[in-house]
Amino acid sequence: MPDAPKRIASINTVIWEGRASHARTIVGEYLFGFNGNGRAPHPRSEIVSIYTHQTPENDISRDWGRDVNIPVFRTIHEALTLGTDKLAVDGVLLVAEHGDYPFNDKEQKMYPRFELFLEIADTFRRTGQSVPVFNDKHLSFTWTNAKRMYDISKELDFPFMAGSSVTVNYREPDVEFPWGARTKHGVVVGPGPIDSYGFHMLETVQSLIERRAGGEKGVEAVQCLEGDAIWQFLDSTPWAKKLFNAALSVSANRKPDPRVKDERAALFRVWHRDGVETAVFRLPRGSGDFSVAVDVEGRSDPVATMMWRNKPDNRSFDCLIQNIEKMFESGKATYPVERTLLVSGILDSVLESRIQGHKRLETPHLGLAYQVPNQSFHCTGGEPWRVG
Repeated sequence: MPDAPKRIASINTVIWEGRASHARTIVGEYLFGFNGNGRAPHPRSEIVSIYTHQTPENDISRDWGRDVNIPVFRTIHEALTLGTDKLAVDGVLLVAEHGDYPFNDKEQKMYPRFELFLEIADTFRRTGQSVPVFNDKHLSFTWTNAKRMYDISKELDFPFMAGSSVTVNYREPDVEFPWGARTKHGVVVGPGPIDSYGFHMLETVQSLIERRAGGEKGVEAVQCLEGDAIWQFLDSTPWAKKLFNAALSVSANRKPDPRVKDERAALFRVWHRDGVETAVFRLPRGSGDFSVAVDVEGRSDPVATMMWRNKPDNRSFDCLIQNIEKMFESGKATYPVERTLLVSGILDSVLESRIQGHKRLETPHLGLAYQVPNQSFHCTGGEPWRVG
């Protein structure tokens, strides 16, 4: 007989109506099923408590709580203990994306992921127990806080997972970087805001190159370029031009002119300690999706694919929820949180380079080494868990 469904505490910055709302989609699929109609199929785990940090006029968490008879608590501690003095859940879902929060001088939205995580960890300490935690997207917008979150998870010995929905979504074509192969370069082309979508793009290429021979060894330096410097780099760098064109060739929503004038465009250059170099082209007006190309030693053609943000016939978080569920069920992180920790640090340093005159910044603090198993984590084939 299978074990009972895992009991999950849902910790959020805000839940409001809208397709783009992370919590609206992720938490909604737990409460109302993958099709959003209250009928099967559902994730097997069950949300048993909700906490929201902000409750604007368009908040729907209270209505949801009444609709499905789930308590909405005023504190994180109560949400994790169900109002008792003992930990009363089997997992924590932390979705701290969206809400009324300020931006800093680096154009990072200062979501309180770190602060909410600390409250979760405080309850673990007070009760003497801990459970798996999933954190949506970045760990924190600062490296110091991101690293502290990681260190606390190790100190308290609980499974911890985080990151982008893009890297686990469907790919077109459905390809993978061969595990244990060698590579020297990777390129991503994508749209969107420099912070929130910059994170997605960095994780996109990292999810491929981390499979290389020897695994990830860390990052030695980064640089952000803007304006004409983007295209000067591309035109003077043969490997970048080849991979840039390969990435665009698989784009499902290719724009007529990727080099269209756009003052928001930016290039992230990342130098890894083992000699691998990647280039992330953020082109808000020149790109329509996340396309990536990575060279493979011994092959004439690179691995190139487009990672869906929101495939027309599939909500963008379904595949992520499948991976979260695996952690809640097994008690082990489905894939290493070190990827998201490293990418959080890369992005923070890249945006620092941007405000420091676009200079190359050495990153001795990003000497994070890790390896992934010979396993793919993205969705493939059909959607057997969905109906209708």
